[in-house]
Amino acid sequence: MKAGWYLAVMLWILGAFAAGCTMEKPLRRQVDAPAAFDNSEANRAAAWPSKEWYQGFGSDQLNILIEQAARNNWELAGARARVAQADARARQAGAPILPSVEAGGNANFLAGHSSSQSGHETDWSALLSASYEVDFWGKNRAAANSAKYLAAGSRAQQDTLALTTLAGAANGYFQALALRERLTIARSNLEAAQRLVTVVQARYDAGSASPVELATQTSASSAAASVIPELQQQEGEARAALALLVGRVPEGFDIEYKPLDSLTEPAVAPGLPSDLLMRRPDVLVAEANLQSAHADLAAARAAMFPSLNLTAAAGLQNPALNAAVLSIPGTGTTLALGGTVAQAIFDHGRLQAQRAEAQAKKEELLASYRTAIVAALIDVENALSAIQHLDDARKFQIDAVKQSERAFEGARLRYQAGSGDYLTLLEAQRTLYTARDQFVQYKLARLLALVGLCKALGGGWTESMPTAASAPQHGT
Repeated sequence: MKAGWYLAVMLWILGAFAAGCTMEKPLRRQVDAPAAFDNSEANRAAAWPSKEWYQGFGSDQLNILIEQAARNNWELAGARARVAQADARARQAGAPILPSVEAGGNANFLAGHSSSQSGHETDWSALLSASYEVDFWGKNRAAANSAKYLAAGSRAQQDTLALTTLAGAANGYFQALALRERLTIARSNLEAAQRLVTVVQARYDAGSASPVELATQTSASSAAASVIPELQQQEGEARAALALLVGRVPEGFDIEYKPLDSLTEPAVAPGLPSDLLMRRPDVLVAEANLQSAHADLAAARAAMFPSLNLTAAAGLQNPALNAAVLSIPGTGTTLALGGTVAQAIFDHGRLQAQRAEAQAKKEELLASYRTAIVAALIDVENALSAIQHLDDARKFQIDAVKQSERAFEGARLRYQAGSGDYLTLLEAQRTLYTARDQFVQYKLARLLALVGLCKALGGGWTESMPTAASAPQHGT
């Protein structure tokens, strides 16, 4: 019982020392964010994307593909494993903050014999021992905070990869649909070219068309046919890339065709640029790395000061005391207390060099953090600019398709009636196909720009940094 009381008192003393002072000062955010985005609409209310931003496109098939990508993507599975590793390292780094307690026992049998006598004895002990490095200067606390920030950065890195993967799956789905729509247009163009071959052949047989016209239209029909295999190859590659993102093998993987016009456009608009910094996981990765480097610098500074280690052990043993000067035979309670103070006197500048390295690392990561902020702002500006220019071009794209359809139909009827020029008909045919194909690519570009905007705005992600009593606090 006495030994248990001794051990409890010692642990209480060690716990009191655990609240020692820290040299780690708070690291505050210092970011000069612009007042507004250049390409955002001044009077439009903020509409940040939600975590289910992909549902705004109104495609059940896209929703299923996104869910499969989140669940089955192999790179995301690796990222989840890396997060588990970082969390385990954070727990390891936090262990020295509190005393460590161990239970142990040993037994030794000793026997001796001489010409006059013989004897033997059994020495044994059953002890509880505790040890603690008093964290006067906050070295252990800083190391624990560094690991916590790295774990938070690992989770944010996983979220960054998840956002990139889901956006990639949406882009791959839209690209596959666009290629199928372009295939439909190419086949329609081929059918029109083949019908014109029949018309020119009939006029040639009647003597009203030249051999050059017949050969030219036959060549145009062959050119229209040659486009189809190339688009089929691109569509197959797009499906294979999409299969990889959703964790499927390409064999047997297919998607249901759906016209791009049937998709809806999600209502997304940015808020203040300063709010963006709390909605981008890649920015948090850079900030977490900076916070970790700040904690590492505090630990490097604390390592230059004296260290104090306390030890305590209590329990039962036989003999009750077996010290260098005094021995107490028999079984009884025992208590051992110890302390060690150490201070580096000469290490050829090793500790100073470690501190300088930590300082330089912090400066490097500060630059990376600022770069990440600027890159985030650029991503949003580029996405907003793309959508704005696509909005400006929408009317002209629609008008180009309508007018080219009217021009081709009029040229075809005039030529078939014998009053039209063949070169005019041929040019109208090429213009119509080009206008239709470009309009599909325009619709795809608009969908990709919307996905890019959702991704640039963080895809519904919100900040999640570690909190601890002695961890650096955030300021704005």
